[in-house]
Amino acid sequence: MIQVTGNAPEREQKRYISYLENKYNRKLESLDIQVDGEYVDLNYRFAPVPFERIRRITGYLVGTMDNWNDAKSMEENDRVKHSLASSQKEIL
Repeated sequence: MIQVTGNAPEREQKRYISYLENKYNRKLESLDIQVDGEYVDLNYRFAPVPFERIRRITGYLVGTMDNWNDAKSMEENDRVKHSLASSQKEIL
């Protein structure tokens, strides 16, 4: 449910919601509409977008390794892992 505040009629509120969600292809979380004569101020916040980490492992872009076979899992296990901390020590 979108939290809508302000002094715009309900019909106008629905049009602004539709416009913003279609323009940015995201769901609104809240919308504040302030009508002042011919001018309208829109302050809005979008709902958070779920984020999935994607990594490049052994030549593949993956989110998780759940569907990998045993051979590919062993390849990932045997690879050399580099970290920023160890490279920083070498610089000093």
